[in-house]
Amino acid sequence: MSTEKSSLHTRNLHRNPYDFDQLISCVPELKQYVFVNAYQTVTINFSIPQAVKLLNKALLLHFYKVKNWDIPDTNLCPPIPGRADYVHYIADLLAEQHHEVPTGASVKGLDIGVGANLVYPLISHRSYGWTMTGTDISEDSLASAQLILDQNPDLSPAIQLKHQKNSEHIFKNIITTGERFAFSMCNPPFHDSQESAMKGNIRKTKNLNRSRNQKPLLNFGGQQTELWCEGGELAFITKMINESLLYSSQVLWFTCLVSKKDNLYKLSSLLKKIKVVEFKIIDMAQGQKISRILAWTFIPKQNRKDWLKISEVNLRCN
Repeated sequence: MSTEKSSLHTRNLHRNPYDFDQLISCVPELKQYVFVNAYQTVTINFSIPQAVKLLNKALLLHFYKVKNWDIPDTNLCPPIPGRADYVHYIADLLAEQHHEVPTGASVKGLDIGVGANLVYPLISHRSYGWTMTGTDISEDSLASAQLILDQNPDLSPAIQLKHQKNSEHIFKNIITTGERFAFSMCNPPFHDSQESAMKGNIRKTKNLNRSRNQKPLLNFGGQQTELWCEGGELAFITKMINESLLYSSQVLWFTCLVSKKDNLYKLSSLLKKIKVVEFKIIDMAQGQKISRILAWTFIPKQNRKDWLKISEVNLRCN
């Protein structure tokens, strides 16, 4: 008997086992991939890309009222429960100033590397009413994300897409003069090369299938910009931290996922070196997968509530 996924955030809508009858009613094509496993649990084979994509489509329609969600087969197909967890932990960060989660359009968030799937902005807006900007260096990914918005015109006023034309920059060319964001978020490229990414997917496929199959299978898809970059996760986040200095008064909380625990020491040392006011390491766990959110701010604690109020006033005036 499946039990509640207690490792997920308490506000996560996906803590309970999937109700596949409900999900199939949303996306009938999902039915062909649903089966009862050896533990008498109703599930899907998560190593089949199309099965995962249809599950995501059903979850986004049922829980977040996102219609006709789709991505190219070549793009990353993210696990929805884990993505939702990141959003809810950011909400907790912002709640520290208000003693409750701030909601509505005055809370502006920035998703670095939004990808073709648009998942973080979708969950953020549907969960809390936040206004989101998603950036990416891939014009193809942004075009796919725009197609999702085109299918859901009510989301267009709340979600903006921006192309980062220079892969050497993260915030530059994106955050304009006078613009403020309550937070930035990012799921950075983990691997440092295509070879490393392929090896990682072999391991993932073996774990999912519990077999000795050595054939590489990018079971969750993924373009180069989504999966790897020179220097991998550590280099990417290091660049992000250094560049955040230039926008220290324009973003209340900078955040980024960190998959490799060993990277935390160097990243924490860098944050101390550039004299951030505060930084936090927030643990997240989805099943056996452990990840962390690294969050940092240059805004003193006593000023943060007023910072959010000023941002709300600015939005009303614009």
